[in-house]
Amino acid sequence: MAFDSLTEKLQNVFKSLRSKGRLTEEDVKEALKEIKRALLGADVNFKVVKDFIKNVQERAVGQDVMNGLNPGQMVIKIVNEELVKLMGSETTEIKLQPGSTVTVILMAGLQGAGKTTTTAKLAGKYKLKGKKPLLAACDVYRPAAIKQLQVNGEKQGVEVFAMGENHKPADIAKAALEHARKNGNTPVILDTAGRLHIDEDMMAELQEIKEAVEVHQTILVIDAMTGQDAVNVAKEFNEKAGIDGVIVTKLDGDTRGGAALSVKAVTGKPILYVGMGEKLSDLEQFHPDRMASRILGMGDVLTLIEKAEAEIDEEKARQMSQKLKKNQFDFEDYLESMKQMKNMGGLGSIMSMFPGLGGMGGMGKLKGISEEQANQAEKNMARVEAIIYSMTPAERRNPDILNPSRKHRIAKGAGVDISEVNRMVKQFGELKKLMKQFGKGGRKGKFRMPF
Repeated sequence: MAFDSLTEKLQNVFKSLRSKGRLTEEDVKEALKEIKRALLGADVNFKVVKDFIKNVQERAVGQDVMNGLNPGQMVIKIVNEELVKLMGSETTEIKLQPGSTVTVILMAGLQGAGKTTTTAKLAGKYKLKGKKPLLAACDVYRPAAIKQLQVNGEKQGVEVFAMGENHKPADIAKAALEHARKNGNTPVILDTAGRLHIDEDMMAELQEIKEAVEVHQTILVIDAMTGQDAVNVAKEFNEKAGIDGVIVTKLDGDTRGGAALSVKAVTGKPILYVGMGEKLSDLEQFHPDRMASRILGMGDVLTLIEKAEAEIDEEKARQMSQKLKKNQFDFEDYLESMKQMKNMGGLGSIMSMFPGLGGMGGMGKLKGISEEQANQAEKNMARVEAIIYSMTPAERRNPDILNPSRKHRIAKGAGVDISEVNRMVKQFGELKKLMKQFGKGGRKGKFRMPF
């Protein structure tokens, strides 16, 4: 996650605080200096950091904290509460019009921020909520922008309204709204053109669209990887065009993430969603309290549960459970289990949501698992997948037929040594034995996953 480096630095500060029986005012000030450096290093706006540290210090050096039974934990609690407050305190929804009134949502942003993909992701969210969204292709300048929206709309099962590149965006928006009224679509989500930077033409075009149709919500898409520039863009957009909320993209990448911590304080507008991957399902509603918890390495179990509910196929999970109990689990099932994990964001993403596993490349330490070991597990899992894909369907369904000749062919196909195939097959056999013992209510021996 974007905040891995910040999480690790903050955890080191908190570890130092916990090691002290009692805190002096000097201890708190020294800890806050380190927190300040960590936040600035994460590209959080300087004024935002200054105000944040001031607020924490005023609360942390109070009589109740300094004389409390566990002052170190009290400071951590204060930092957590101030982080939540900094990012907006409450989860904010995009406001839709009541009843059958069509809601018009205008999506704005610079080129490269992922606006068109995010527009399709948002439409998918509304479809899952039982709405009938309509995507309107109002970017008539960027080559293949309309086609990109149509392809993504088709993947989401959402209708796309397009009139080609020879019409004004305002006219397209007006026609899209008429289409929506006739066909019962809502919301109408307008994918507008981006520019390399904010200019008068962009602002004039947005204003022209707003004059042609009543826009109920203007959502700005910003790229977390551009750091402070993202916050500056949000501030300028808000001042010149007026925005109602922000979606931050690429928050899963190797970025410092300061935009997510700065944008609410600088613009006064809430973060609505965050993009956590390239898949069309990788758009998470922004919960300030959950994000603060993840930043502080406390995990985010609620989001993990929601992802599991949304991504895991219940019927397949039930069938797999039955096969495990009957000792019929095969390599096809194993592939399916890895696919389900990938749908939830992969091993690193899942582990980053568990308390105590943040801050170390999304993996962290738990019961002796180092960052290096956790990253290796991710790589090993990819190799296991390659080995299974090198098998024939018959071999996957019946691992007992895997003789030396077949194993040599599989190893060659997967680009691994024969010893890796032997080890994986052996460990898979141990897994089946273990599951059989669980089915009988017993538990003997030790088992290590094959990745």
